[in-house]
Amino acid sequence: MLVTGNQQLRTLNAQFRRKDNATDVLSFPSDMRGEYAGDIAISAQIAAENAKQLGHSAAEEVKILALHGVLHLAGYDHEGDDGEMKKKEAGLRRRMGLPIGLIERNNSRQARRPSPHKPVRRLSSNGSATQTLRTSR
Repeated sequence: MLVTGNQQLRTLNAQFRRKDNATDVLSFPSDMRGEYAGDIAISAQIAAENAKQLGHSAAEEVKILALHGVLHLAGYDHEGDDGEMKKKEAGLRRRMGLPIGLIERNNSRQARRPSPHKPVRRLSSNGSATQTLRTSR
């Protein structure tokens, strides 16, 4: 797992998703099935900003982002799983004593922002092998 700054997340996001902006978490599934799940990259800057806005510590936010990324590495994808990942993430967060997760945040933001043109943090998948990337934001 890489915890770094916005510039490196922006570079990775541009390289793998062709999106020229920083993002909070990226997941890179591995080709080595069963041997190595993959990598996760987290922006410490965005984590700190989110934590401040949400009233919890930056360390808790990094844990929330890492959990979200790990679930994607495990094969979960909340964009089309009828709430399976949301349920799994919520249960694990409760067991770990972590505050609100990304999926719940996205759902509440989407409810408050009816315009489909405003960006929301969500995960999506692109391609396979080194091009496989799931990202939020």
